[in-house]
Amino acid sequence: MNSDVSISHSARLRQRLQQSTPVKAPGVYDGLSALLVEQAGFECAFLSGACLAFARFGRPDMGLVSASEVAETVAILRDRVSLPLIVDMDTGFGNALNVQRTVRDFERAGASALQLEDQLAPKRCGHMAGKSVIQTREMVGKIHAALDARHDPDTIIIARTDALGVNGFDDAVERAERYLEAGADALFIEAPKTVEQMREIGERFGTQAPLVHNLVEGGNSPLDDIDELQQLGYRIALYPAALLHRFTPLATQLLAEILRSGSTAALRPDMYDLGDMNRLLGAEELLKAGKAYDCGD
Repeated sequence: MNSDVSISHSARLRQRLQQSTPVKAPGVYDGLSALLVEQAGFECAFLSGACLAFARFGRPDMGLVSASEVAETVAILRDRVSLPLIVDMDTGFGNALNVQRTVRDFERAGASALQLEDQLAPKRCGHMAGKSVIQTREMVGKIHAALDARHDPDTIIIARTDALGVNGFDDAVERAERYLEAGADALFIEAPKTVEQMREIGERFGTQAPLVHNLVEGGNSPLDDIDELQQLGYRIALYPAALLHRFTPLATQLLAEILRSGSTAALRPDMYDLGDMNRLLGAEELLKAGKAYDCGD
């Protein structure tokens, strides 16, 4: 990706999506997770609404996070990292007018791309049963509203449909056609059931717009291979919960050891200490920056 800081994070992501190699976007939910993704060398991160619910509120992904809480998180991430951020805006948190406010707030906070879905509130995780979707015409209106509200024309509007799991494959594809006609910059047909369905989606839409796919551990994705994803014509690979799916069992193991022995000594070789964390987070750089403003007596 172009590292020229004079180019906005949205423009950098838009340029990167012109390449056929998929962008890998791990899910993040706070400053530390975003910093880890950036330091690891990724080109993009995904603020997952699910992981925000998991990590900040200890709740499942069932529409319990508010727009203001997401906007606050986007601002926190943008203050800490410069890499492009794809932000999950769920259903837009209401009707078309709510969508417009959400787009303005999230874009101002630092979002590079906004993912808008056609679920009926209260929404739930795309890989859960019991979803409902709004009428196609209502979602088309929401897409128009989002496009009209964005300040930066490089901000990417991703139209996501959850209709496949509700009304079937044909309806999902028809909706995707309508969403592209409405002006969506990228498409996300959630939870295809088979590789053949993914192949058909790629053949039909892959040359028209970047295609997004969720690689969720334990989800409904029929594949988890990035090379195969590229061959099918997809250009954005989301790993929305990978960090938490790894962190959580490690945390459970650590807590069990503390409860059992009252010590972390047995696990210390696999842990960071305070010095490690300070180096990771840039404590020395902050101290030096502070000294630059010390004007003395």
